[in-house]
Amino acid sequence: MSEDHEGFMRQAIELAYEGMNGGHGGPFGAVIVRDGVVIGRGHNRVLSACDPTAHAEVTAIRDASARVQKFDLSGSVIYVNGLPCPMCMAAIFWARIGKVYYGCPAKDAAAIGFDDEAFYHELAKPLLERETPSVQVVACYQEALGSYEAWLKREARIHY
Repeated sequence: MSEDHEGFMRQAIELAYEGMNGGHGGPFGAVIVRDGVVIGRGHNRVLSACDPTAHAEVTAIRDASARVQKFDLSGSVIYVNGLPCPMCMAAIFWARIGKVYYGCPAKDAAAIGFDDEAFYHELAKPLLERETPSVQVVACYQEALGSYEAWLKREARIHY
């Protein structure tokens, strides 16, 4: 069975219009496909959900995971009308999605006010040198580590 890259991309583009025209958020849409079947759909809902994480890719991952009742979406691919931002790429990695197909490169999103370059730049900096620094509370290290050790001792733990 040949893959219908253009058809799936057009579905993602339609979702981008749907969300944008509905006032839900920016012009971004995504579909997740496994074995030639769409298992998840999403568009940007940052404004309507008052949720800065409700990007198209994340909403599509949430939809797919709910539909297949699994957090591991191995064997699937995602189609997005724009190259995913760093947050969305991390979500794609965590969902174990195997490949990203995109329509527009990052420079096109930057040209309309969605510039991720600053985020990539910040993530490349050492933890304490970031605009939003990450500071370890050393006095609580052992207590925090205890929660990790307790996780390892759980017989019912599920690896992800």
